[in-house]
Amino acid sequence: MPNLLLITPMSDRIEDHRILKGLLAGMVAGVAGAWFMNQFQSGLTRVQAAWEKSAHEQEQQNPQQNMDQDAEDATMKAADRVVSIVTHRHLTKEQKKKAGPIVHYAYGALIGGVYGALAEVAPTVTTYAGTAYGAAAWLAGDEIAVPKLGLSEPPSKYPPKVHIQALAAHLAYGLGTDLVRRGVRAAL
Repeated sequence: MPNLLLITPMSDRIEDHRILKGLLAGMVAGVAGAWFMNQFQSGLTRVQAAWEKSAHEQEQQNPQQNMDQDAEDATMKAADRVVSIVTHRHLTKEQKKKAGPIVHYAYGALIGGVYGALAEVAPTVTTYAGTAYGAAAWLAGDEIAVPKLGLSEPPSKYPPKVHIQALAAHLAYGLGTDLVRRGVRAAL
């Protein structure tokens, strides 16, 4: 009896390679998109600080800023959770600060890979140059999964401004990811 894998139509194998190339391009692009997202957030923070700058506001903001710097974000909590599951130990505050960005970029690569693979089989996912995908990532991740996993407070605990800023940052992620994915995919 012939091996059925050997008689797989050539078009199926080409399709598999196309999806694999899309996955790879998406993963590379997802790391770049996470970097774009960080740059956007840093720029937004600088603009807000300049906008709100006054002696009175500065006095009120400094204690809060110090508290925010000590607070753990979702990526730090996720890193600690993974390490504690694997090693039964928790990360120190310094280790969490180092591991948080690793989680951020790894997650960016993961969802970027999904985006790249989907772009090969359902090109409509690239609608609006990746910003629709970025919005979906924000909704599914920040608004639903992260709170459900206990990595953040429920969305209702944050003011609308926080949600809008997070959405904008994810739109930057989607756009950056799509732009880089197109370039990497063309090179493959």
